Amino acid sequence: MNFGDLAPKVSAIVEEAGRLAAKQFRYGEQTTSKIWYKNGHSPVTETDIATNNFLQARLTQLLPDAGWLSEETADDNQRLTRELVWVVDPIDGTRAFLSGHPDWCISVALLANGQPVLGNVFAPVHDKHYWAAEHQNAYCNDQIIHVSPHAALKESRISGPKFMVGEVSEVAGQLISVPRIPSLALRIARVAEGEIDVGLVSDNSHDWDIAAADIILREAGGIMTSIKGEVIRYNNSDTTHEELAASSKLLHSSLIRIFD
Repeated sequence: MNFGDLAPKVSAIVEEAGRLAAKQFRYGEQTTSKIWYKNGHSPVTETDIATNNFLQARLTQLLPDAGWLSEETADDNQRLTRELVWVVDPIDGTRAFLSGHPDWCISVALLANGQPVLGNVFAPVHDKHYWAAEHQNAYCNDQIIHVSPHAALKESRISGPKFMVGEVSEVAGQLISVPRIPSLALRIARVAEGEIDVGLVSDNSHDWDIAAADIILREAGGIMTSIKGEVIRYNNSDTTHEELAASSKLLHSSLIRIFD
């Protein structure tokens, strides 16, 4: 299958989902969408659920035989038997969305045999749609994007948990710390477009947080692995991941040595 042929159709679906979600967003104010909490601490809004349902209906129609994994759908593990699997976070950065912070997005990836081959990260408030298909470049809207050419960790622009940024700073020296980016998918996408040099992710992220941004970063010339340098594998029974590091290939070896 040429996954590039699917890209325009998926992009259109993702953008429609983003426009629907954005109707309930209030810049700088709490959303009007109903809010409740999963497991006592993780927020979800009725907009998350509505967006998830819209995406599931449209994407399943596009590829009826593909499996499905989403933050907002109960996982029945049927996806483990499928070659193709949709991986979806209907709103990545729900806390940002509900509090009026603009850094949230719609994140959709298609996996083939456990690796992302198509990815979409759409940030409606910023009007930025990052997308990529395997071996066909990465884009933000209609422009090809590339990771930053910055070749040293010193004075690199970095975003991530304070404790991880601190570990890098202790070894690399002065860094340019950028404001925290609540959405993990957007954090990685901004490495892909060269807006930041390093994106760090604490443990317990899920497939749906990172899969779409992973292929966008890869097609933009970057790389994301565990902080041990291990390749990320998707569509396992356990969808969580260890601490991760995303950067250009120029910086990645130095970054991994710090954590090692």
